[in-house]
Amino acid sequence: MDTSGIGRRIAYWRERRGFTQSDFGQLMGQARRWVQDIEGGKRQQDPRLSVLVRAASVLRIPLEHLLTDTPTEPPAGSAPPAGALGVIDALYRPAPDMDPPSLATLQRRLVYCCAAFQACHYATLARELPPLIVGAGQAAHNVAVDAQSEALAVLSRVYQLVTSYLHKYGSTTAIQAALAADRALVAAERSGDPVQIGAASRRVAKSLVYQQRPEAAVEFATAAARRLGSGLADQGPLGLSTLGMLYLSAALAASSQERTTWRVRAASDYVDEAEDVAQRQGGDRDEDWTMFGPTNVGLHRVDMLLRFEDGWSALEVAADLDQEAIAGMSRERQAGHRVSMARALLLTRRKDDAAKALLEADELAPEEVRSTPSTVNLVKDVVGAIPNPTGELRALAERCGLRA
Repeated sequence: MDTSGIGRRIAYWRERRGFTQSDFGQLMGQARRWVQDIEGGKRQQDPRLSVLVRAASVLRIPLEHLLTDTPTEPPAGSAPPAGALGVIDALYRPAPDMDPPSLATLQRRLVYCCAAFQACHYATLARELPPLIVGAGQAAHNVAVDAQSEALAVLSRVYQLVTSYLHKYGSTTAIQAALAADRALVAAERSGDPVQIGAASRRVAKSLVYQQRPEAAVEFATAAARRLGSGLADQGPLGLSTLGMLYLSAALAASSQERTTWRVRAASDYVDEAEDVAQRQGGDRDEDWTMFGPTNVGLHRVDMLLRFEDGWSALEVAADLDQEAIAGMSRERQAGHRVSMARALLLTRRKDDAAKALLEADELAPEEVRSTPSTVNLVKDVVGAIPNPTGELRALAERCGLRA
């Protein structure tokens, strides 16, 4: 039996499960020094199979994961649902030879879909977005000249929503989300509407992050904020919300890179810029479906710290947030915050509290938890970190398609 690397693999999976060396030793019926020795390679000359079987059981992994460096199976939820594929197909579907819907009809459908997104009703979006994509494209190509700017702004907003929807499924739909974001920006630029240009720009920035280009994302978002800043400020709360969200996009892009003192400072500065804009705007508002304001800035500050894996600081910031204000946010933001809290709590080894936060998120917005790969993987990690998961947590894992 090849014993090389066993200690390294045990250390990897122990940390992945959130166990300290003492935690793992206790679960194995051994002292912390025994764990140090085996992870340091001092007990690998003659490892007993029974010990490895026990370790695999404690770590909740197949035995072969300790014996070889073979890639793990794709996590549950790593492929987009069939509904997302229907939306993707609509991006490439030719327009039918028929009269397009009126702009008023398209705007009503768009409002309905934006509300569905904020409520985390992703199955509804899977049904409603394909005809909306096709109809908005038809209208933009066939509308009268005097209404072309409005039609292009609607088309841009549709593509922006498609981008945000596809981003929910992570890397599996990153290419198609980038295509939708680029189309949104082209339509926005043609419309001449600074709000839509700014809103589309932050979708492009997020797409760059998903394409593993965070530095380009930071540069793109900040350049758009500088170029559009004065024009957006002239638009009042609507424009200020767009400007503030650009700075928050820059912050999340900056925090998608490896942690350094400089990057932490830069990301914090972008959140501070957004906070200044929020103060100029006034309280929390939902201009252009952004939920932008002081509360959303605070939620993004928490997310920024978590991207740098600073769970303790994230919890400190979260403790200062106004809970009543958070309760006034959209379900999508509320559920997202509970998922963020679960990440922070797992990072700080408060595993049972992390499980509780996930259960609360699932009760609030089931599709946000069970449909998005990143959250499904978090559920998997929390279940794996708790030696004896509760029935509720096991049931959640099963609803997410995991083996609890």
